[in-house]
This record gives sequence, structure tokens and C-alpha cells, in this order.
Amino acid sequence: MTSTPVLVDAHHHLWDLDRRPQPWLDDPAVASIRRTFTLDDLRSSATHRIAGRRLHTTVVVQCVAEVAETEDLLALAETEPLIGAVVGWADLASPAIGDVLDALHAGPGGRYLRSLRHLVQGETDPGWLQRPDVERGMRAVQERGLGYDVLVRSHQLDQAIRLAERFPDLPQVLDHAGKPPIAGGELTDWEGELRRLAGHPQVTCKVSGLITEADHSTWTTADIRPVWDALLTSFGPDRLMFGSDWPVANLAGGWNRWAATVDELLGACSESETEAVLAGTATAFYRLPPVARTADAPTPAHGT
Repeated sequence: MTSTPVLVDAHHHLWDLDRRPQPWLDDPAVASIRRTFTLDDLRSSATHRIAGRRLHTTVVVQCVAEVAETEDLLALAETEPLIGAVVGWADLASPAIGDVLDALHAGPGGRYLRSLRHLVQGETDPGWLQRPDVERGMRAVQERGLGYDVLVRSHQLDQAIRLAERFPDLPQVLDHAGKPPIAGGELTDWEGELRRLAGHPQVTCKVSGLITEADHSTWTTADIRPVWDALLTSFGPDRLMFGSDWPVANLAGGWNRWAATVDELLGACSESETEAVLAGTATAFYRLPPVARTADAPTPAHGT
């Protein structure tokens, strides 16, 4: 048996506004996505192939700082074959963090919990990730074999670097490439910090969330390419993973337009490099199940 080429979306969201409010959606700038988004919506939206691959597996990521949301996502993963892993939330600063993580593991769908995330981008403390209580929580995450999704803005990358220095055995993935300031066009500081972070081998990076850092209405592939080139140079394809950041991506073109852009960016990559970005890195980080096929099964051609 060999592996069939598949596409893994390593970063998307779901929310039901009738069940759980999303206060961040009150911002007028995101009014166009202020509605419920379900897995069926994702299935109908994600139709563009990348390198000939159809969407096969996804990683659903928390949005709000509520354990109840994580419980809902885990229970959904138990019943939905499209979801291969959940990135959840728990209060890293709480003395009870270990008990909370154990309860999540023991609950419905607990086996799908593979990583934790906190919206550090919204924290004003420039050393939030280095707080003693947060580091205690990180140790609890590491002890339970979980990874950590690092969500910071470009000016906070120093926190991510210090986290990597202090936790060399904790698998970490940088969400949205650290939110480079694409719309402003000045990437020098971001790229320098990115290279420093990439010097830590336990850190990988998501090629996601880039179009919403560009001008939502006028961006082109040319705006994204300098970031892509920096990511390839810094991390290499074996430490990059594709993510859609859907439905937030709808603010700047949507799942299919982003997929078409990634397809174009991958044009110069080898088959093995493409495999890493579109499936391999995410499969390893989130411990997704392998996909098998018979040796004579057809391999999709590159393109749409």
C-alpha cells in the first residue's frame, strides 16, 4: 500500500451564532462573515483542487476563550469524518489546566484534541507567553503530548522566539506566518524575526491567513509571493502546512481563491515539497491518520 495524495486544510473555523456568540464579529470590518458557518458550508465552499488534490481532512481551530467551544468541536469531530484534529482552548494560566485538559481528553471526541491555542495577538502584555503561570500551563500541555498553536502578530514574534527557546520539546506551529504586514509592504522586520524563530526545529509554520493581511479588495499573487519566498527560505517546505483560515478568508476572496493562489505558488516545487506543504507537515504535527491506496490507484494531475 502507498499513500494517496490528499489535501489537508490545517486551519479553519466553525461557529454557530445561535449556540455561542462570537463577540469579535461585532467589529463592523467583519460584518460580511457575521453569520453561522457549518462544516457543510465548508464542503460547498472548498471545491478548488490544489496540485490536483481535493480537500480530504481538516483541522478545526478554536475562536473564543471558552472550554465549552472546545468541547463542542471535539464532539463534532467524533461524528464528522472530514475533521481529523481539533485545536482547542483552555486557560493556560489556571492552576487547574492539567485537570481541564484531562477532562477534555476523557470527554466525547477527546482523542481529537491535538493542540492548544490562545489569542496572544489580543494580549497587551509584551511578555504574556513568558509569564510563570502561562509557562506552567505550557508544561501541562507538553506533558500530555499536545502541541501549541502560536497566534501572534508580527510585532509579537519575539514572544514566540522566547517560547521556542524555553520549550524545545514542545511541538509548536506559527499560525498565519506571524501575520506579516503585507498591506503595508514593509516585511524586513517580520522576515528577520521569522528567520530567528525558524532556527528552532520544533517550530513549524502555517501558510494561512495571508490574504487578510493584504489589501482585501486589491491583493494579487504578487503581493503574497514575497511572504511565500521568505517562508520557503526560512522553514523549508517540510516545515510548512497549508491552511485556509476559512471563513475568515471570505473577507478577502474566500477558500477557492486562496487555494488557487497556493496552487500557483507551488508551481516551482517538486512533488515531495508539494506533498509536505499540502499534507505531510500537518499530518505529522497533528498526528492525522495516514491515507492508504493500492499501488495502481491514479495520482491526480497538477492543476484545477
